[in-house]
Amino acid sequence: MQNIRFNFDDRVGRITFARPPLNVFNIEMMREITAALGECARRDTAAIVFDADKDCRAFSAGVAVEEHVQDTIFQMLEAFHSIFRVLEQIAKPTIAVVDGAALGGGCELVAACDIVIASDRSRFGQPEIKLGVFPPVAAVLLPLVIGEKRARELIITGEIIDAMEAGRLGLCNHVVPGAQLEPKLLEVLAKLRELSGTSLGFARQALDLGRGRSIEAALTEQENIYLQELMKTEDANEGVKAFMEKRKPVWRHR
Repeated sequence: MQNIRFNFDDRVGRITFARPPLNVFNIEMMREITAALGECARRDTAAIVFDADKDCRAFSAGVAVEEHVQDTIFQMLEAFHSIFRVLEQIAKPTIAVVDGAALGGGCELVAACDIVIASDRSRFGQPEIKLGVFPPVAAVLLPLVIGEKRARELIITGEIIDAMEAGRLGLCNHVVPGAQLEPKLLEVLAKLRELSGTSLGFARQALDLGRGRSIEAALTEQENIYLQELMKTEDANEGVKAFMEKRKPVWRHR
């Protein structure tokens, strides 16, 4: 694995993002994450932890924009959404440890985790609309996590929020000083390691069923809109192109 580190110890799988400086998810990295999740599925797993290497400035700044073009958009979306499909299928408790920015796809992964521990310097947001696109996973999960109205506002404005606001909204379970991230993680893991992995899995399944629809069904609908309608518009392609060319997009509203 070139973009992540994977360690499994005492019933905990730890997936550490190691693509400095900002842990931008490219297709290769996303496939490595899915492979590591598959390894967790084959073991007696009490929890799966996502975090970032100490040399990285962000948990993740999102998905690679340069792969968000017509030639690779299908593969990119498939690789990213596979992470969430596998998370639902394996039904293991998940923990995100966030220190720095969790934006775009990084924020979507945070929203999908059961427990989020963030440093007080962390920031969260879905800025995709500024590129002329929208975040499919966030459109499904964020309203369930923080409430319909605030989720709609964050997605349609691209607003970035700080850790305290994320904690107030319920996107983060715990907001602590950076030095307390690992102690807080160990505290949570100690509780989970005392429990039955089988029972934790059933509890996770029950929670997913309780939300009314599966990630699989919801994402399939989102993908159809994204690939068959949105990515055929001039503005979606202009937004991505403008980002890569480091200029302000010129919207044509079509």
